[in-house]
Amino acid sequence: MIATFGGGCFWCTEVIFQHTKGVKEVLPGYMGGQRENPTYEQVCSGATGHVEVIQIDFDESQVSFQDLLEVFFKTHDPTTLNRQGADVGTQYRSVVFYHDDKQKQEAEAFIQALEEAKVYDSPIVTAVEPAVTFWEAEDYHHDYFNQNPQNQFCQVVITPKLQKFLKLYQQ
Repeated sequence: MIATFGGGCFWCTEVIFQHTKGVKEVLPGYMGGQRENPTYEQVCSGATGHVEVIQIDFDESQVSFQDLLEVFFKTHDPTTLNRQGADVGTQYRSVVFYHDDKQKQEAEAFIQALEEAKVYDSPIVTAVEPAVTFWEAEDYHHDYFNQNPQNQFCQVVITPKLQKFLKLYQQ
């Protein structure tokens, strides 16, 4: 099965899902814009309409889409519009791109349950949209955290996020 999430910088979300049981592969890329085969620079300009996403290939016998939604919502801020931390722009918006009606229904129900439980102080702005063409990111974005552990962004932003995730999901 495939799941596609946009939750800010794909370097951050990629490493989280690489550590999620039942996930076979995580690819960084772009989705939801107008330009074919966009580059990172074009997406970062905000002019293409694309979102930085991760596409997750997962084994349903080991992890459900619902489980992936839980990880997604616990590891990014779904209440900030077009922003995650210091990263600002439409390319960082929170979105679940669904691949079938079941994923759409599950994502909408999950968000509704979070809202009803008042899990967050602010309203959830995560969009639920149909998946369109996935454009795989350039090679240097793949496995970014593991390839660049000394990078300041990795140390300051990604490491604490990964540590929080590992504490929540001792795997």
